[in-house]
Amino acid sequence: MSNFSGFPREFISYFDNLKKNNSKQWFESNRDDYEKYVLHPSREFVIEMGRRLRRIAPEINAIPKINKSLFKINRDVRFSKDKSPYKTYMGIWLWDGHGKRMESTGFYLHVENNDLFVGVGIKMFPKPLLDRYRQAVVDKKLGPELKRAVKKVSDQGYLVDGRHYKKVPRGYDADHPNAEFLLYNGLTARFEEQLPGTFFSGAIIDYAYSHYQKMLPLHRWLKKLIGG
Repeated sequence: MSNFSGFPREFISYFDNLKKNNSKQWFESNRDDYEKYVLHPSREFVIEMGRRLRRIAPEINAIPKINKSLFKINRDVRFSKDKSPYKTYMGIWLWDGHGKRMESTGFYLHVENNDLFVGVGIKMFPKPLLDRYRQAVVDKKLGPELKRAVKKVSDQGYLVDGRHYKKVPRGYDADHPNAEFLLYNGLTARFEEQLPGTFFSGAIIDYAYSHYQKMLPLHRWLKKLIGG
């Protein structure tokens, strides 16, 4: 039985208001609401989701802290024309294994504009892992395993993506059966829909876990690639 009772409806209204008042002054004046309606339930979700995910990913990292399982709300505006200081969405990340947080495969939940999406995978491979990934794509054993994992996940309605390059990298055969995967610089699966009512109840744990289970073949292929 989950101890997590869901996200409050104020979670959504907080971000709606932040969109209209994206300034440091407003944020500081409403910091208590951010703590109460966004951070606190997000931490509780991480704890409960971590417990559940350990059934299928015993090495899961579910750390209810900012810059761990909770993405910070501050935007990096140094190279952006948009100087709004805060993100108007929430991202939660539970990564699997002993590797670096953003260089590991894991389980993601994202809430923005009354939409929810859940996903697994690695958004962008670091260079050493990209090289290893490409070798795995054309490997006689790992290549077919990848294709089977992608098909299994795609057939259940999930979007598998990661395409970035226009041409197959030098040194690889453009006619290889897995050539399309050589155009990827990351590998993810995701599902997006309008925010379901379960978001506001403890049933969000079952909801997210069910999707994560169905995307597990891709996650496990990546975990194997990394060496976990």
